[in-house]
Amino acid sequence: MALDVEQAALEWDSPLFRMALAQFEQGLEHADVEEDVAERLRYPERAVMMSVPVRRDDGSLEVLAGYRVQHSTVLGPTKGGLRYDPHVSLGECTALAMWMTWKCALLRIPYGGAKGGIRCNPREMSPGELERMTRRYTIELRPVIGPEEDIPAPDMATNEKTMAWIMDTYSMVEGYAVPEIVTGKPVSIGGSVFRREATGAGVVMVVERACQRLGWDLAEQRCIVQGYGNVGGVAAHELAARGARVMAVSDISGGIYSEAGLDLAAVDAWIEEQDSLDGYPDAQHVSNSDLLELPCDILVLAALEDQVTADNVGRIDAKMVAEGANGPTTVEADAILAERGIVVLPDILTNAGGVTVSYFEWVQDLGRLFWGRDEIRDKLAEQIGDAFDRVWDLSEQLGVTLRQAALVAAIREVAGALTARGIYP
Repeated sequence: MALDVEQAALEWDSPLFRMALAQFEQGLEHADVEEDVAERLRYPERAVMMSVPVRRDDGSLEVLAGYRVQHSTVLGPTKGGLRYDPHVSLGECTALAMWMTWKCALLRIPYGGAKGGIRCNPREMSPGELERMTRRYTIELRPVIGPEEDIPAPDMATNEKTMAWIMDTYSMVEGYAVPEIVTGKPVSIGGSVFRREATGAGVVMVVERACQRLGWDLAEQRCIVQGYGNVGGVAAHELAARGARVMAVSDISGGIYSEAGLDLAAVDAWIEEQDSLDGYPDAQHVSNSDLLELPCDILVLAALEDQVTADNVGRIDAKMVAEGANGPTTVEADAILAERGIVVLPDILTNAGGVTVSYFEWVQDLGRLFWGRDEIRDKLAEQIGDAFDRVWDLSEQLGVTLRQAALVAAIREVAGALTARGIYP
C-alpha cells in the first residue's frame, strides 16, 4: 500500500519530502513496478542526525545539527551534495536524496542518491570556523561515508575548498590520500576539469535538445535565469554563447533585468568587485519573485526549491521552464504548467550534468588516470543526450509529461535492479 506520511509520522516528514513522494507516486502510475518494490523505494535506507560542535573564533563553543541521508544503494554507492544553510533539515535531505536516486538512475550512473548538510548560517562564519566545522562534520560522518559507500560533493554554500577539507580529514584518519572520497574538489588533489561548469552546461544541453525537438531556434529565444551561481551563471553564459538573449539574472540580493539583453561580462566584473548584483548600474532592479514573472521564452530556475507554486504559477509568462535547481516547481504548479502547455524540463534530467561529471571524477580518481576538458564535455553531452531522448520518446509513447516520463524511466532502472537483487534477508 502507498505510504501515508501522516499516519506513519516519519521523522523526515516535511513539505519537500511529501513533494518528492508525490512525484514518485505519479511516476509509479506508469512504471509497472511491483508494490513490494515500490514500498521499499518510498523510504531512505539510512537517515543520520548528528551534533557538530564548532569552536568559534572568540573561543565559545556552538553545537550545530548535521545530517546525512542515503536513499538507495541498489545500483551502487550513494552520491550527493552537502549544503550549509539555516534551513537544512532531515526532511529536506531525504527529499533531495530521493531525487538524486532518480537522477543517477536516469543517467544510468551506478550510484544511489544521498544528501546532507549542516544547519548553520555560513555567511556569518569565518573561514577558520567553516574549516573547523567541516572537519568535525567529516569525523562524525566517517562511519557512513567512503569511496565505495557514500561520496559527498558540493552543494549550497559549499565548494572546492570544503571538499578539500573533507578529503584531507578523511585521508588523515585513513593514513593515506583518498581523493575518491569526494568529488568537486580542486584539480590539484584529484578534481576533474569541467566539474564546476558541468551542471550549468548540462542545463543548456537539455534546453538546446528540447528546442531542436520543438523546432525552435535557441538563438532567437529570450531567456531569464533565476540564480547566478555555479549553475545559473554558467547556464546564462552558455545560453548567450549560443546566441540567446539573456534578459535577467538574479542572486540572493535580487535580480537585474534588461529587455535588450544583459552584458554578462560587465555583470561578472561587477560581482567580482562587489560580491553581489546589488547596485548594478546598467539594468532595472527587480525582486527575485518578480523576476519569475517577467515575459520570456525560456525561464531557467537555478536557485532554490519551491519557487514556482500554486500562488504564482498563473503569472509565469514563459514557453519553457528549465529546472536547474532541485525541486523548484511544486506538484500543484507542475500540473497547472502542463495545462497551460508550458514545457517543463524536469530537474532529475536537466541538472544532472553535475552528478554525471562527478561520476567521471570518481572514476578518474579510482583509476588515477585523468581526461581533458573536451573529452569530458563530449562524454557529458553524449550521456545527457541519451537520457533526454529516452525521456522525450517515453513521454510521447505514454502520453505523459516529461517529468513523469523521466520518473518512469528512473524508477524502472532502480526497480529492475532491486527485483534482480531481492530484499535481504
